[in-house]
Amino acid sequence: MTPISDINAVIGGLLRDLAFAQPTQPQMFGYKRAASAVLTLETPLTDLVTTTGALPKIGGIGPASARVIHETLDTGGSPTVERAIDASGRRDDIERRRALRTHFLSRAEVVRVLRDDSLPGPALADYAGDLQMHSEWSDGSPSVQDISRACQARGYAYAAVTDHSHGLPIAGGMTMNEAAEQRRALDQVNATTDHFRLLQGIEANIGADGQLDLSRDEARVFELVLAAPHSRLRRAEDQTERLVTAVQHPAVRILAHPRGRIRESRAGIVANWDTVFAAAACAGVAVEIDGDPARQDVDYVLAASARDAGCLFALDSDAHTTEQLSYAETAIAHARLAGIPADRIVNCWPLHRLMEWLTDPQKEARRLVQDQERAW
Repeated sequence: MTPISDINAVIGGLLRDLAFAQPTQPQMFGYKRAASAVLTLETPLTDLVTTTGALPKIGGIGPASARVIHETLDTGGSPTVERAIDASGRRDDIERRRALRTHFLSRAEVVRVLRDDSLPGPALADYAGDLQMHSEWSDGSPSVQDISRACQARGYAYAAVTDHSHGLPIAGGMTMNEAAEQRRALDQVNATTDHFRLLQGIEANIGADGQLDLSRDEARVFELVLAAPHSRLRRAEDQTERLVTAVQHPAVRILAHPRGRIRESRAGIVANWDTVFAAAACAGVAVEIDGDPARQDVDYVLAASARDAGCLFALDSDAHTTEQLSYAETAIAHARLAGIPADRIVNCWPLHRLMEWLTDPQKEARRLVQDQERAW
């Protein structure tokens, strides 16, 4: 694992702090836009400052935000932000939010990590396909035809459309009748492509007891089942058993965004992650690194623990638009920082090996154990 100094993440966070210290909604939204502009820059702010100390024009950055940027570049912090927080009377809430953005990468840091040839782990060229995305069949916007074209444009060999299951109506979860219609649409798309395949997956909801919102027969309909928690994400109690039960379900292949964390909003599930990862490794279930910038779940620190436990990994975008397919790059960056070998990442496998794993995950789990024994 490589320690990082992500100046854009630091400054973006300070601008978010300043937003939450504002007395009016328009002022809050203005600083949120400035924070977003910084967090999505492809270049570190330190590299954008000219020799005279000036910043180039950046959309969304006004004079007040520029002051925060200059203060932070000069001193590592911003007196302007701290004074605003004290004046707002909201320091406790803002400190709580600060604690909930640990190990989140800015876009500039993602780009740096992907370009750093000294880091281990997968390269962009190793990435063969994205295994979590959403279409118009649940809470996404693209059609399956749109997804196929966009994934092929990115050079993928395959991808999985993983809309929400019927137990999550708030996200437009598919009924089983709708899933059958979607399969026909996917078959039509696949009939027109020679070197690319769309798989029909499903993002099943993990209930409080660890069971899925799909019956065993319903789960068998899909080529890939992701299981993800969408409730009880702010509870303080330990939920290890809930996640262990989920990964031991015979249909589950990926434990998706395992914590359910959201930057500056919630830390997500509390669990003994060593126990969860050991169960996932034993079952041959992949632990997901979700590349959505607001999720980044699991992050590179927790991913290193899963690596040491012998886990497989899935690096996914969790895209809800075709433009968001680029979020997979954030997942790849976390995998590189965690030192995860490409051979342990299911998205780096050719289609035939991926399909073998989907059919028999235990076989892959046994192979990993044998590889570790030979290494010892």
